[in-house]
Amino acid sequence: MPPTAGLTAKLFGARYLATLFGLTLFTHQIGGFLGAWLGGLAVVATGNYDWMWWADAVLAALAALVNLPIREERPKPLALQAA
Repeated sequence: MPPTAGLTAKLFGARYLATLFGLTLFTHQIGGFLGAWLGGLAVVATGNYDWMWWADAVLAALAALVNLPIREERPKPLALQAA
């Protein structure tokens, strides 16, 4: 959670951090609900979770690809910040 909040603040500023972080958590909950619900549909339709595991792997890979362009600055050593 702290890395997500820090990255959100760094990218969009602290002014709207509460709103943006709230939206982040809300969409995370929606995703959790959809995952459980679709998993239940998969079991009812096929009798196992196989297709849901594959869908989860594809979505995880897509999430990783979406996050690849994010570049953060490396923290400067304290000695250089004081100068």
